Amino acid sequence: MLQAEVKSKFGEDVSIAIYPDNCKWNYIVDCGEASLLTVKDCMNARAIFISHTHIDHFINFDQIMRHQVGSKERYIICGPKNIALQVQAKLKSFTWNLVEDDAVVYEIREIISKDLIKVYEMKPAEWELEFLEDRTALYNDERVVVNFMILDHKTDVIAYHFKDNDSINIDVTKIPYKPGKWINELKLAYMSDDVNKVIEVETEEHIAEELFHYLKVEKGNTLGVILDHASHEENHNKIKQLFHDCDTVLIETFYKDEDKEKAILNYHSYASQSGKIMFESNVKKAIPVHFSRKYTEEDVESIKVDFYKAFEGSY
Repeated sequence: MLQAEVKSKFGEDVSIAIYPDNCKWNYIVDCGEASLLTVKDCMNARAIFISHTHIDHFINFDQIMRHQVGSKERYIICGPKNIALQVQAKLKSFTWNLVEDDAVVYEIREIISKDLIKVYEMKPAEWELEFLEDRTALYNDERVVVNFMILDHKTDVIAYHFKDNDSINIDVTKIPYKPGKWINELKLAYMSDDVNKVIEVETEEHIAEELFHYLKVEKGNTLGVILDHASHEENHNKIKQLFHDCDTVLIETFYKDEDKEKAILNYHSYASQSGKIMFESNVKKAIPVHFSRKYTEEDVESIKVDFYKAFEGSY
């Protein structure tokens, strides 16, 4: 199960931490000013996903990086075109003469288009960009697969879709055999759909399909983060394509409905429109985030009211 937490207090920028259950690591989406983001969050961030590098989404990268240098870990940074040079510029703005060569490694995955991602690596103290490869898939590890969509905000903004892997378990108290290596073999056969694999259980041979009923499969949940985007048809079609039936989506709701014209002018979304696109995408749970800092707490509450009315189909 993936859980998302907004790490920004009222009046701060936006930063979201994503926690897979039963894991030591987490993921971070955007690096705005966020006083609830802990040192542990920064050090345990296996990957950082940047929507775009407007100042309110990228200003806090320095603070995150500060807690990572010295860990001797490899951190992955994903983001839009030019993210590699922008991260490099951040790092090169400091003096690193006392930092060892293996203090940290940053792997940067720059999203050029929906089919092309350029991968670079940087190490201290020179922080030179070393090209590694071109790839088409953005990110996956033993827990998640992350897909993306490029949205328009008068610049590329990356919306991220996280899919938690299915978990496969077996209740050893309900099986008529002693636990052994056959359980892992059975799980692997299930995951690879190898129904005819022969599995030896207590000196007896079984076809894998005969044992599948002992497995309990729990579907992993899906989680989306959609930040700054213009409220127009092209963006909405892309959102519906990637986030259809998503379990939970956190979506930018920058403006009140009465400020709709400002939203259009500034390539942002507004309360009822963000709620409507979540309704049309059949999202199960939608959470409005990232409000203009000009608003009071009372204004934000009114934004949420209009958002949820639209999300429930009342627009």
